[in-house]
Amino acid sequence: AKARVGQGFFRKQVMLLGPSCRVTGVEDSRLLIASHIKPWRDSSNDERISGYNGIMLSPHVDALFDEVLLSFEQDGTMLVHPSLPNDVLERWSIKKELKVEPFLKEHSKFLDHHRMQFATKMI
Repeated sequence: AKARVGQGFFRKQVMLLGPSCRVTGVEDSRLLIASHIKPWRDSSNDERISGYNGIMLSPHVDALFDEVLLSFEQDGTMLVHPSLPNDVLERWSIKKELKVEPFLKEHSKFLDHHRMQFATKMI
């Protein structure tokens, strides 16, 4: 039960920082996932509920982000893993050279962790 309460708090914190999907722009919160940037399993208790450790994403984008097939630079530049088939982004109408809104400095340590996982992911 505590985990569910923590997840609800986390989602609210993430939504306060950015209530729409950074990639698709979808704003309907019923259709969005509050995705951890640094995975729950790798995070401290404080990091697990920090809104800065989250990003609102549409489900299909969350799947790519969670599988570390997509990541972001601090300035919002989207990174696409070379192992992602070329047609996936095209079929989902996501531009490969997309640049989203820059992240806050408080996101940086979480994004650094995600990018490290992205860089070491096997092709």
